Amino acid sequence: MNTIKKIGVLTSGGDSPGMNAAIRSVTRAALYKGLEVTGIRYGYQGAIEADFVEMKKLTVSNMIQRGGTILKSARSAEFRTPEGRKKAAENLRSQGIEALVAIGGDGTFQGGTILQQEHGFPVIGIPGTIDNDLSGTDETIGYDTALNTALDAIDKIRDTADAHERMFLVEVMGRDAGFLALETGIACGAELTLLPETLVHIKEVKETLRNILTNKKRSTLVVVAEGDESGGAMELYSNLKEDFSDIDTRVCVLGHIQRGGNPTARDRVLASRLGVAAVNALLDGHVSVMVGVVNNNIKLTPLKSGWSKKKSIQTELLDLTKILK
Repeated sequence: MNTIKKIGVLTSGGDSPGMNAAIRSVTRAALYKGLEVTGIRYGYQGAIEADFVEMKKLTVSNMIQRGGTILKSARSAEFRTPEGRKKAAENLRSQGIEALVAIGGDGTFQGGTILQQEHGFPVIGIPGTIDNDLSGTDETIGYDTALNTALDAIDKIRDTADAHERMFLVEVMGRDAGFLALETGIACGAELTLLPETLVHIKEVKETLRNILTNKKRSTLVVVAEGDESGGAMELYSNLKEDFSDIDTRVCVLGHIQRGGNPTARDRVLASRLGVAAVNALLDGHVSVMVGVVNNNIKLTPLKSGWSKKKSIQTELLDLTKILK
């Protein structure tokens, strides 16, 4: 029989819409099961600095619809040291915290894995990142919201591009993964989509664009992931402007608007499911695992696999960008 009486919950790394919904779900699920819950502010740095707050049912009231994270987030250089992790573990235990639910992406899960390995501290991961790049789940919390935010912005850009017959180079987030750029490109009808996972020489990009423009397209839209080898939208523009000086070209970097905003219904439901699943996993005796959803079913994946195994882009979706351009 599991004897856990008190758990901690934190958000770490880049924020994503739906993190608050996940905090709410973890808190209320734990309280429902008779556990105490402590919130840790500013991620692992908060554990080092003992920045703790007691979580009650009302603490997480009226927040499922809010973007950002009420527990704040930070990247901690100190936690990357053995001394920092030792201090964090000691502080957690001094509060009676017996297990940790960590909401975040690959860096968050790397930290949780090492904390468990070095100090035997049980950690359950909930995937919260707009990049959607973690193995072990079909979708991560925040991805759907970021996708719809990018799509809404690009639909507006398409209107002005069409009015002036311009070419727009639009950069979306995705330093190491192109899931967001890929699905945004398909959904907005982009003529060209550039991803970190696909190596496309600048010469090929130029040929593709020239063919598109030759076909008398009234406007042209290129979606670029920030981590594409072209160097992002600004660098791509620098490489294109000489050969396309006859085309009125604009650059738009969407940036951090993709991290903010009210989470979609899909992200709220996903966060709610994963929060409850994380508490259940802890009470069932699981440690160092990530909770995810695969084929609409809850799945537990070793925490290390979530960040060490690269999630693959679907070939079918890549084909769509070629067929439908």
